Amino acid sequence: MGKHHKKLLNNLEELRKSAGLTQQELSVAAEVSRKSINAIENGIYIPSTVLALKIAKTIKCKVEDLFKLPKRY
Repeated sequence: MGKHHKKLLNNLEELRKSAGLTQQELSVAAEVSRKSINAIENGIYIPSTVLALKIAKTIKCKVEDLFKLPKRY
């Protein structure tokens, strides 16, 4: 499936790295496992609204900067 889930595109890996955070550091701040962050980045897992908001707050961006719907929606 690659980096993007068919129902959700994400820029998490790029934005996380730009913020200077490791997956582990982001996972601690967002109160989830590092495996969850990895699964989101690889398009395997779609985060809940609460988790998406925690990630955006930690990275200091908007949820819309992290996640987007494919153009067909």
